[in-house]
Order: sequence, then structure tokens, then C-alpha cells
Amino acid sequence: MAALLQVLAVYLKKPAVAATLGAIAGLIVGWFVIGWGLWPVEWTDATPAVLQSGFQKDYMRMAIDSLRVNGNQDLAVQRWDALGNAAPGAFFEVQQNPQGLDPASITNYQQVITAARGPIEPTSTTGEQATSTSTIVISVAGILILAVLVFGAFYVLRNVLRLRPRGEPSAAMHAAEVTRQAERTDFQSLGLAPPVTQTMTTFVMGDDLYDESFSIDTQGGDFLGEYGVGISETIGVGEPKKVTALEVWLFDKNDIKTATKVLMSANAFQDAELRSRLEAKGELVMLEPQGQIILETATLQLLVTVNDLEYGVGALPPESYFERVTLEMAVWPKEESAG
Repeated sequence: MAALLQVLAVYLKKPAVAATLGAIAGLIVGWFVIGWGLWPVEWTDATPAVLQSGFQKDYMRMAIDSLRVNGNQDLAVQRWDALGNAAPGAFFEVQQNPQGLDPASITNYQQVITAARGPIEPTSTTGEQATSTSTIVISVAGILILAVLVFGAFYVLRNVLRLRPRGEPSAAMHAAEVTRQAERTDFQSLGLAPPVTQTMTTFVMGDDLYDESFSIDTQGGDFLGEYGVGISETIGVGEPKKVTALEVWLFDKNDIKTATKVLMSANAFQDAELRSRLEAKGELVMLEPQGQIILETATLQLLVTVNDLEYGVGALPPESYFERVTLEMAVWPKEESAG
């Protein structure tokens, strides 16, 4: 469980994951909590056209009976218009099932409406159809929201946690476990000041979304910058991706330029065409076991140590892509640098 929570914490930093989970949370809060709970829709000054079919027929009976009592033809027409497209359907329903109304009153009402609005003809939009339209709209909206929630959950399970069938651990979970077991350097025992931040991170083949970033903060909570590492270049085809270069970077809030270095496999480092393409990203460095890479900005220094390095074996050239890379990343202010 702890490893799973660690993987979740790491992947929540990724924009795609954060956006997906944010959309799901927004739908849940907006639709169910706010829309139905706190501030549900309330109708004010609505017309009888939005009433349920049964209430529209009751309204039509009352309009017919009102004309019989007061003889106000203008009011009778207004009440007809208030039902909108549902009026003809409601009238014919009442005509077939008067429920105590005098047939003469129904005929009289029909004559008044015919004189004012023309002959009453059955329409395709009866009261029941008008009511069912809103029901259909609500149902479709509910289905769409449910589909988004299901898709979002599937995305999280498949692409974020990247769970494997039959209980096999995902690449990200395996990487988290390798990172947990990696031994950190005790810089103080080496005569160095303790770093502001010290992090272990592991790339494992199959973690196609590998992209780590970490904040640099003082003990007092002041933000100094950020640093991280992610996939820079792949080779070959198919899945999982064959990563041949990683990209490590250091951002300093006091420096306008972000320091970047490209950590290449031995084979990639010898590839002139690939080197030419990657030089634009930053200084090129060949990864070596226990090798150290230093990135510097105006006020910060990042020391990257290759804690573990294992190449993949397959049809591609030897030492061309990484099976596993564990990096230790430590940051000091320049006045307390690592040397």
C-alpha cells in the first residue's frame, strides 16, 4: 500500500494525470454536489408548457371550465398559448377523457381557439413528448458524465498506475520499490554540508510516462527553484519505449536560464547523428555507473550521481537503451556547494 501511495503521489505531479483527475473531481463536485445538492435548479415564473403531461391536461380542463364560468375568451386564448406546442395534445386528451367536464364546454372552448388561432390539429409534440424531451436530455447528460467518470477511472488504472494483468507489478511500482531500497549518500560523512534537498529517482523500462520534478525549498519554506528528470530520446519501435537518453534540468528562480544536460546511453553517445539532434537540448553526457554530473545556475548547484545503471538486451545494439537507471539528485546553494 505504501508503494502504491508513493506511485500515486509521483504521478499526481504529471500535468496529464492532474488534468484528468481534476476533470473527474470537477464533474463530481459540479454535477452531484453543487448541481443536485447545494444549488439545485429552481423554476421561477415558468409556463405550463414545462409541466408534466398529466398536469398539462389538468391545466387544460381548468382553462375549459374557466371559460364556461366567466366567458372570458381572451383569457381562454392566453391559457391556450401558455401551453405552447403541448396545447393540441392536451386538448385532444381532455376531449377523449373529459373527467366530468360538460362536452358542450369542450366544444365551446374549441370554437373559441379555432376562431383565434385556427383549427386545432394534432401535432407531433404532445405534452408527453415535450416532457419526455427534458427527461431524455437529463438522461443523456447523466450517461455522458458517467462515461467520462468511467473513462477517467480506466485511464487512471491503465495509464497512471499502469497495472499489469495477473497481479504483476507495474513499471512505476517497480521503480518506486527500487528507489525505496536505494542507499542515499551521507554527504556530511564526506565532509560536505547537507544538501537543501536530496532525492532518489528510478527509471524502469515500461514506465513510458517517466517525468519527475521536485521543488527546492529552504527549511523556512522559501522557494528557490525546481529540478527534475524525464525521457529525452527513444530508439526502435514498439512498446515499451526503448529510452536511449534522459534529460536532467535545474531551474533557479534567480537565473533566467534553466540548466539542462542530456544523459545518453553509451551507444547513443557514439552516434554522431543522434548527438547532433540532441545538442540543442543541452550538454551531452554519457551515463556511467557511479558517474557524477553537475548542473549549475546563478545560485544553485545540482549533483546527479548514477546510483545504478542497467542496459536492456535485445535486437537493438548493445548498451543502446536503458533497462533501469537510478539517480541520486542533491541540491546545494552555491555558497554551500558540493565541491
